[in-house]
Amino acid sequence: MSSGPVHEDEILGKAYDARLMRRILRYLAPYKRNAAFALLLIFANAGAELAGPYLAKLAIDNAIAPTDGTRPLPPRLDLLPPIIVAFIGALAMSFVLRYGQNYIMQVIGQNVMFDLRKQIFSHLQYQSLAYFDRNPVGRLISRLTNDVDALNEFIGSGVVTVVGDLVILVGVVVVLFLLNWQMALITLAVLPLIALVSFVFQKQMRTSYRQQRVRLAKVNAFLQENLSGMLVVQLFNRERRKFGEFDALNHSYLQANIDALKAFCYFFPIVSFLSVLATAGLLWYASGSVLAGVVQIGVLVAFFQYTERAFQPIRDLAEKYNIMQGAMAAAERVFMLLDEQPTIVDRPNPKPLGKVVGDIEFRNVEFAYNPDEPVLKGINFHIPAGKSVAIVGATGAGKTSIISLLSRFYDVQGGQILLDGVDVRDAKQTDLRRQIGVVLQDPVLFSGTIARNIRLLDEDISDEEVRRAAEFVNADTFIARMTDGYEHEVKERGSNLSVGQRQLLTFARAIAFNPSVLLVMDEATSSVDTETEALIQDALYKLMQGRTSIIIAHRLSTIKHVDRIIVLHKGQVVEDGTHEELLARNGYYYRLYQLQYQEQESAVAEAAGVADIA
Repeated sequence: MSSGPVHEDEILGKAYDARLMRRILRYLAPYKRNAAFALLLIFANAGAELAGPYLAKLAIDNAIAPTDGTRPLPPRLDLLPPIIVAFIGALAMSFVLRYGQNYIMQVIGQNVMFDLRKQIFSHLQYQSLAYFDRNPVGRLISRLTNDVDALNEFIGSGVVTVVGDLVILVGVVVVLFLLNWQMALITLAVLPLIALVSFVFQKQMRTSYRQQRVRLAKVNAFLQENLSGMLVVQLFNRERRKFGEFDALNHSYLQANIDALKAFCYFFPIVSFLSVLATAGLLWYASGSVLAGVVQIGVLVAFFQYTERAFQPIRDLAEKYNIMQGAMAAAERVFMLLDEQPTIVDRPNPKPLGKVVGDIEFRNVEFAYNPDEPVLKGINFHIPAGKSVAIVGATGAGKTSIISLLSRFYDVQGGQILLDGVDVRDAKQTDLRRQIGVVLQDPVLFSGTIARNIRLLDEDISDEEVRRAAEFVNADTFIARMTDGYEHEVKERGSNLSVGQRQLLTFARAIAFNPSVLLVMDEATSSVDTETEALIQDALYKLMQGRTSIIIAHRLSTIKHVDRIIVLHKGQVVEDGTHEELLARNGYYYRLYQLQYQEQESAVAEAAGVADIA
């Protein structure tokens, strides 16, 4: 089975993986024009931001304190207004350009997230059932939510910020060298130290990020399991114990976040200290040059402003490292999911089923979920069209596996399963399952109205057909008692309906879809009360007429109308015959009958005797 969601969440791979990045960028292809326009705005915004300090230099050196290189000149205040207008214009332009690029990239990110979630959901819809056996629901939901959100953050914010910061950083360095290469070298002398601190920071953040992901996965897994099993928790008074477990997991996650905060707490002060150190070095060198008239005051002011603009992208790049690392880890998990191919696929040239009459045959069927644990061993039986057969046996005998193989949720490892002489592996899955109406032991309902749950969004099923299906299985009795009838809202998993009511609705669903000839029920009445079972039995009797029917049941009372009974024991057919024939053999079925059916009859007789005495 699966190694658990925690191990998968430990996957980090590289901080930057070119292969994954290429796959991520493919999702930008439908929006490449908008992305190109956003990139153009990034370069334009960098120019607008770089213009501000240079305009300040012009205002000081040309208007407020002009010189001829050796001595001060009278102020040229008439030059100041156009420079101020240009400065304000640069600020306004920077605001508009930054807004535009952020808006465009955020919209692109939302669209990519929409496309990716749609692709993942569609991919999961067509995965084989074995895939869901290996992967917990919580993990798959995490792929659709947390991991897609991480990619959205990277595309919507991370890419824009990184590209913009790199453009500004390169632009600042170029302008500094153009203004004064000596002062530029002094200003940038601290960059090797910043690079070293960034390397240590990134290494520590990588470890902290792994711890955060693993511990968050443990918290999520615990929450899902505990909330799903709240009935058992409260029934056995485990609230305090479970709270203690959650508190320990939550505290562990808190500690992982605090460790990450420590890294941030030392990194940013160090970068700020180094930026101040660079400014102090610049001030020390430039002060003498300004006094000597070698460097103009405006150049020094511009250097201070450019230095601040150079260190801000460095801080942002270090912070965005986390976003990129999270995106790489999320991309690896998402693409791992998307690369998982279904194990049950249609043949290149599937055989058409045509008009199915419902002749079923199992020929030497071998099957195992795990190679070392065979479930079915050489199963052979034939069900003629229109006949009803019950399959009984102890838990683990392989009854449900027969239904799963017939519906081709799994493929046999040996032998054949034939429907009207066609191997189910040669037929299209959609054609095959269209002929099969399945009612499971655990009734599955979805949030929405009762009518919606019966028709399952199939608009070809009219309201009248929905009502007829409900009436056929006697579900209309409880539906009529509801003020809003078929528009009654069913809550999550049908929590506002009884087990019997949920089961009747699943019967109505099977009938509404009207499987041509084949109806399979998997212990469908094992969880309902006697009165509801009587209603289902009545519907079942009518439904089996003229249809090939397979009934799997623990309670032998549900199979009294069948034509034939097949008894399974440890994955093999040990008996096959009618109820009377099997009882006469004194075999496995007889023992099941003795253990269950006679006990029920005795209980009924005893109850009747008590009633007579009373």
